[in-house]
Amino acid sequence: MPLTKSAPRHAVHTRVVTCNGYQRDDGLWDIEGSMTDTKPFPIPNRDRGGYINAGEALHGMSIRLTIDINMKVHGAEAVIDDSPFAGCPHITERFQQLVGLSIVNGWTKQVKEIFAGINGCTHLTDLLAPIATTAFQVIISHKMGDEKKFYEQATEPPPHLNTCHMLSASGEVVAERWPQFYVPVK
Repeated sequence: MPLTKSAPRHAVHTRVVTCNGYQRDDGLWDIEGSMTDTKPFPIPNRDRGGYINAGEALHGMSIRLTIDINMKVHGAEAVIDDSPFAGCPHITERFQQLVGLSIVNGWTKQVKEIFAGINGCTHLTDLLAPIATTAFQVIISHKMGDEKKFYEQATEPPPHLNTCHMLSASGEVVAERWPQFYVPVK
């Protein structure tokens, strides 16, 4: 269902975030995310020759995380192709600090602490959240294989239990798919 009709308006900014997951031949996974910001009008910019044209990327950035089946980061690469300041790309090497971390509950908080303020790039750091959810979708799909068998043989609560209203431990989805982790409402 689409959103309701809005009040009269005009566009001022577009952000496009795209994330993709790939299974590598060596048994690891690459999770790639990119983010592009554009404006429908030119904007003044000293570092890019006086202005950034309408439709030209204000921000154009990408990150690739290489992870294993347990969501541990084995490789990290960040690039900034388009930015409002000439020095923005100098921060990308800092994202090597992700190597050795695991994408688990608290990931977003952890990366925001590591790359807070002058220690990172707001846009690249924000991109790590949708990359994490993409990684989860990739790994859970791989682990599920035979969906029925996956649900029946689970010996630990699924990591997404209680992460949204539909995955409440007391809800119908958990009662049906993971009855061993269902918690009736008292």
